[in-house]
Amino acid sequence: MKRKYSWLLVISFISFVLLMGCANDASSDKVENEKEVSNQAEASPSTSDSNEETEEKVEEVENSGDMKVTLLGTGSPVLSMDRLGNSTLVEVGEEKLLFDVGRGAALRLDQIDISPGMIDKLFITHLHHDHTVGFADLLITAAVPDPRGNREGDLQVWGPKGTENMVNSTIKAFEVDIKIRKKVEGASGLGATVQEIEEGVVYENNGVEVIAFNVDHGPMKPSLGYRINYKGRSVVISGDTTYSENLIKHAKGTDLLVQEVVVVKGPEEEYKSEAHKNIEAYHTTPEQAGELFKEIDPKLAVFTHIATFLPEHEATIVNRTKAIYDGEVILGEDLTSIEVGEEVTISE
Repeated sequence: MKRKYSWLLVISFISFVLLMGCANDASSDKVENEKEVSNQAEASPSTSDSNEETEEKVEEVENSGDMKVTLLGTGSPVLSMDRLGNSTLVEVGEEKLLFDVGRGAALRLDQIDISPGMIDKLFITHLHHDHTVGFADLLITAAVPDPRGNREGDLQVWGPKGTENMVNSTIKAFEVDIKIRKKVEGASGLGATVQEIEEGVVYENNGVEVIAFNVDHGPMKPSLGYRINYKGRSVVISGDTTYSENLIKHAKGTDLLVQEVVVVKGPEEEYKSEAHKNIEAYHTTPEQAGELFKEIDPKLAVFTHIATFLPEHEATIVNRTKAIYDGEVILGEDLTSIEVGEEVTISE
């Protein structure tokens, strides 16, 4: 009998030990689970924090890269393989706006992976050939099949009085080519619609506003500059001009000023010809640019249409400008790209 009770005591003790072990395991598991939940809570942001981060990301997307400006060509009528004809691309929102279409503009577009057919809006400052000679290339090369995109409708063109004649005459000159491309290749985008414009708002779409204004380019009248506004940012393209009060008026406080410049001689030199004197008279010298920049006060001024009749390194354009103006000035190069957002930055 005593032996029976002894075995019962042993069994009871073993059962007690096993039960306690299970309880300890459960308690340990509970502690571990609580730690894991706590760690997850610390690692994961609160709903409020997550919403704030989402809002910040949306704001970054909305404000990043508001406008992008690429100097396709920074040259002049002077022949140069380094500086092709004057042309500036402004990418704003979903828009690609081309300002002037000088020698080699289509080639420079290709270099930044944009086909000519992806351009359907062209703004002309004036009708000198170094700003327009690339028009036929821009128009007709859109017919060449390109996986990046082809122009479907007409090329839209804005420009001063005389632009319609220039456009229609070019299309007439290439009518055989255009006719065959339409017939054989089913090509589209080979027509153009023209709006001859005067000073004022000439384009509004998707929050983008383009304002044309008159500038002083001597006997070449009318000549225009353009201001592009978007979400509180702005870019001004001077066009060809000498010192102009109207340029100052329309460019005041802009983020980026794309300014033409010419150097026909050194500061202390005499004019080599009457032609040189006349050319300088309706373009902007570095000293005049300095005076303009002081009045306009852009975040960044970049020179284009760089016409020099002496070696460029001897022209000392930026140094001569900065002797008068102490803001940020750079000498543009073909394919210089500038982002205009909260800051104005030059892309590498």
